[in-house]
Amino acid sequence: MPIHKLMGGDLQIFQRGRSRYWQCCASIGGKQYRHSTKEESLTHAKQLAEDWYLGMRGKSRAGLLTTEKTFAEASKQFLKEYEIITEGQRSPRWIEGHKGRVRLHLDPYFGEIGLSEISAGKVQEYRMHRATTPPDYKPMPGPMGRNAVTRKPKTPADYNSPSRSTIHNEIVTIRLVLKTAIRHGWLAHLPDLSPPYRTQGKIVHRPWFSPEEYKRLYEATRDYASHPLSEHYRWDAEQLHDFVLFMGNTGLRPDEAKNLQFRDVSIVTDDATRQKILEIDVRGKRGVGYCKSLPGAVRPFERLLARAKPSRTAQTRRARRMRGETGEAPPVEVRLPEPTDRLFPSNYTNSFNRLLQRTKLKFDRDNKPRTAYSLRHTYICMRLMEGADIYQIAKNCRTSVEMIEKFYAAHIKNTLDAAAINVRRPRTARRTGKAAADGDGAEA
Repeated sequence: MPIHKLMGGDLQIFQRGRSRYWQCCASIGGKQYRHSTKEESLTHAKQLAEDWYLGMRGKSRAGLLTTEKTFAEASKQFLKEYEIITEGQRSPRWIEGHKGRVRLHLDPYFGEIGLSEISAGKVQEYRMHRATTPPDYKPMPGPMGRNAVTRKPKTPADYNSPSRSTIHNEIVTIRLVLKTAIRHGWLAHLPDLSPPYRTQGKIVHRPWFSPEEYKRLYEATRDYASHPLSEHYRWDAEQLHDFVLFMGNTGLRPDEAKNLQFRDVSIVTDDATRQKILEIDVRGKRGVGYCKSLPGAVRPFERLLARAKPSRTAQTRRARRMRGETGEAPPVEVRLPEPTDRLFPSNYTNSFNRLLQRTKLKFDRDNKPRTAYSLRHTYICMRLMEGADIYQIAKNCRTSVEMIEKFYAAHIKNTLDAAAINVRRPRTARRTGKAAADGDGAEA
């Protein structure tokens, strides 16, 4: 590795391994600092390295050079620990989300800042930065190696700022990084990271299907299952119909339904109601839990048990046509579900969305899009409308009473007791002055 010395040997320039950029390093105030010039030309790299070195010396003399641990060092330690300590307790996607937020947003903004300098005001400046600064729009490679042209926003109004939940997740990552620094003794206390000017949020409800809309939905899926576009789609159409009925009668999350295997579901007779229901071992967001379905979920499950999935033993018809093969198509094998097979190998996102568009049920009255998750919201809302106990609903849906009261019960009119609300105090008869005097004399 060639090394070029400048400034009397106090500054060195070198290249790492396969990197095409020149790096520089220097010892200032008893501490080693490194910096990338982002230059491929040695001449330009030397000029930038000298400017960087002189700037660092000036900061050192003025007492502005950070000698404590930086945010970048704390974030590196956090990512090193988090994945190992939370193994099996956090979703891999959530862990990757932390890595992406640190790499794309937090390290570029806070990386060189000392930990003690990260205050509530600095975090508020970051919120404003994320909400008002458009990202760098770079042309992405298009098909056949061509560069795709990407339009840059002309004004800040043309830029869609990150959503509130996106910025909230970034603040969560900042808090975890700073807590890591506290555990290692690099930071004395955690600054206040709560958003300022916060007021009580509006009561909003999650998109769901009213009883009339839910009836329209499963009638549409039943009609599609009876008359699919072609026989090739019949199995998927029947699966979609049973998926809607199963989700609407169990309240499972979509990821829980996707993980569900036939051995996890059993048909039993409920002791209290003497009706056939499903007992389900659920594995999903909250780990392992249990669910007891409505009687309406039994028939769809029986159809799933009896439905054989067709599978071809050779390549598809399109592949055979591209290869120029002719003759009869390969035989179709029919196989009944096994205990380890999944009830719903897919979440049927595309077909479900197309069906919602055809029935004009994709958006609710607040213009919120409905998804497969809306079937869970429908189950909870309908149980509340029927007067079910909110604590039992929370246990059966593997959530908390607080969540149900906040997002469901607040907008269900059936949870309001008119008899308890419209209470009127009985009025007493007004007595005239003469009657009052006569009464007083009688009492005397």
